[in-house]
Amino acid sequence: MDFLPIKAKIKRYQSGQALLLVLLSMAVVLTIVLSVLSRTITDITVTTKEEEALRAFAAAEAGVEKALIIGNNAGEFGDGASFNATVSNFGEGQLEYVYPEKLLSGETAVVWFIDHDEDDGTLTCDTGECFTGSIMKVCWGEPGTAPDSNTTPAIETSIFYAETPGDYSTLMIARDARDPNSARRETNKFQADGFGTDCVIDGKEFAFRKIIDFGTDLGIPISAYGSQNGLQFAKIRILYNTDLAHTLGVDVSASGNNLPSQGVRIESAGSSGEANRRIEVFQTFGELPPIFDAVLFSPGGIVK
Repeated sequence: MDFLPIKAKIKRYQSGQALLLVLLSMAVVLTIVLSVLSRTITDITVTTKEEEALRAFAAAEAGVEKALIIGNNAGEFGDGASFNATVSNFGEGQLEYVYPEKLLSGETAVVWFIDHDEDDGTLTCDTGECFTGSIMKVCWGEPGTAPDSNTTPAIETSIFYAETPGDYSTLMIARDARDPNSARRETNKFQADGFGTDCVIDGKEFAFRKIIDFGTDLGIPISAYGSQNGLQFAKIRILYNTDLAHTLGVDVSASGNNLPSQGVRIESAGSSGEANRRIEVFQTFGELPPIFDAVLFSPGGIVK
């Protein structure tokens, strides 16, 4: 058996080590390159998806803007984005209605009893959809709201009606104020909210409720609430909840008469590539600013 000299063995051993180091270095470099390429591809994919999402959202917004002017419409943009917007009435023909926005103290929600002309927005009962009825249940407050907190919401309900239906020179206002906070009622002179279980309107739960009888509670004549174009609208102001906005809703099922349209709902769907975005906007009918509900107001100070 022949034996290699010790120096030859060392050279072969060192050569093998060098080859192994080269292979390991190549593996490390290859791993780094693949990692960079993978991240680059991922970044490009994420960036592309984000851009598509932004274009889809912008297209949906454009659909809303056009729908406010011309109604139902669809369109495309040069960057491949498109939209489809539809306009419909909301609250129309319903017995239960939840106001689409949450309200903070001092803000109001209007529930219309009279219909609006679809062309020019004027008040009308020619559609035969004006509300006539003597009872309305009002519910408010998020579920679990404490009845004895300083920020427990109370409500003031103002019913606008014409004593002679259709004659706006006979317009009158009847008010009802309710507060679940018994300690606070000693000073604000509001009445208590209704007794019983929590209220549910159109699937939405509320903490407080009150059934208002237009005749018994408010003294509105039957000639006004029993005829079309007598009842005009209810303006419901929420009070004391300075910390948290609350929802409110109404139920007129006890009257057996449906509500007219409360405004328009615009649904706009935008798409770009694989991205799809949808926007829903509610536009209620115009109303006077809350400041005009005051008995006396002034741009400056008032001296008694």
